[in-house]
Amino acid sequence: MPTVAIVYFSAQGHTHQLAEAVAEGLGMRELPEPMPKVLTRDVAPEVVVSPALSLFARPGDGSIRTRRVAILVADGCDGKPLLALADRLIREGAVARFVSTSLGSVQPSAGDEIEVDVSLEAAPAVLYDALVVPDGDDAISTLEGDGRTLEFVKDQYRHCKPILALRGGRHLLSACGIDLTLPDGQPDPGLILASKTDAGADDFVAAIAQHRHFARETDPPRV
Repeated sequence: MPTVAIVYFSAQGHTHQLAEAVAEGLGMRELPEPMPKVLTRDVAPEVVVSPALSLFARPGDGSIRTRRVAILVADGCDGKPLLALADRLIREGAVARFVSTSLGSVQPSAGDEIEVDVSLEAAPAVLYDALVVPDGDDAISTLEGDGRTLEFVKDQYRHCKPILALRGGRHLLSACGIDLTLPDGQPDPGLILASKTDAGADDFVAAIAQHRHFARETDPPRV
């Protein structure tokens, strides 16, 4: 079995913490002694902090233009609020897409059919900036029974992206093992649970404008 060496140059600060994290990930119980420095003199780093490498340094202008939003649909979903939300997102410059387990169309519990823009297989969760989970018992039952849907929802959550669950949609979140609060028990501002099918749009748009909600993140992931 090959030997893996961890090389680090200082027993102080972030470098030591990084070495400890790498050792833990490799299953090493004790951190090895550091390798000797190539240069004995101290070298001043060219860059200490680079705002260009930080997502927080570029918070955006508060709009949701160009953000891609996946709206999950299936037969039996409550279609009216989904169509209204899609129109709202498009008016504000977002790219709303109806996503389902297969192409074609779905028949909502009332109203006209909804054309599916793309299937889960063709457009994985990483391609979207936010997610909408529909209401409707039959739709939720169908989506819960598809492992691809569950992984799609989990990935959106793991990547700290905004999620809007319309009424019964919270049952799909539960099926994914998603906790409805942050690790410290506080409300998750990126997880909007609408008590009514026509509610939550304003909070969802505000959450999308913030892009990611890193307070949700844990290592290892909870889901």
